[in-house]
Amino acid sequence: MKLNLKIWRQKNAETKGQMVDYNLDGVDADMSFLEMLDVLNEKLIHENQEPVSFDHDCREGICGMCSLFINGRPHGPDDRVTTCQLHMRKFNDGDTITIEPWRAKAFPVVKDLVVDRSAFDRIIQAGGYINVNTSGNTLDANAIPIPKKDADLAFEAATCIGCGACVAACKNASAMLFTAAKVAQLDLLPQGKIESKERAQNMVIQMDKEGFGNCTNTGACEAECPKGISIANIARMNRIFSTSIIA
Repeated sequence: MKLNLKIWRQKNAETKGQMVDYNLDGVDADMSFLEMLDVLNEKLIHENQEPVSFDHDCREGICGMCSLFINGRPHGPDDRVTTCQLHMRKFNDGDTITIEPWRAKAFPVVKDLVVDRSAFDRIIQAGGYINVNTSGNTLDANAIPIPKKDADLAFEAATCIGCGACVAACKNASAMLFTAAKVAQLDLLPQGKIESKERAQNMVIQMDKEGFGNCTNTGACEAECPKGISIANIARMNRIFSTSIIA
């Protein structure tokens, strides 16, 4: 397979970036998208050119690091997969593929396709935890009865890997789906009920401080989320947040 790659190149956060064309031949349909980029970088290094910087880690769809905007879609043309799970069989010989980093004020470009997503970390630090009294004989968490429906919903929210596809897909670069998933996974469980209102308030406030936009309920975030996180979690977070303000 022969491809024309249009890749965003940017030396650092202060430098103006641009799209650069690369021709790549010999791409196997069974390669993952990241393996294709590995082949490109080997070619560039062999030609004494600087390789393309991009984030990756587990390459198993778990860590959320491989965040790329491919042909106008977060993680590319396949559904419910991360970039590392996207295979080149989704493309055709002779295709032109445009590859960009996430575009959001809160996700500044570090270099090439790498963005700084530490804003997500600060949202988690603002309230994505529970306080537990460990003195004395504490009750084992597994011994606390939890309705299956609640457990299932909590687990579904907890599958969020923090990749940022929701932000990249949103016209307002909103982080509502990410924040709501982190709020919901704890609010749905008994262990997270005590700090529920405080958690929602603190995380939403931090989200706004980071410069993310607001939600307008277009549903693009859910549609492009590789884990299919439901926007129903946003409604849950808004209910909790509104009652915390009233209180």
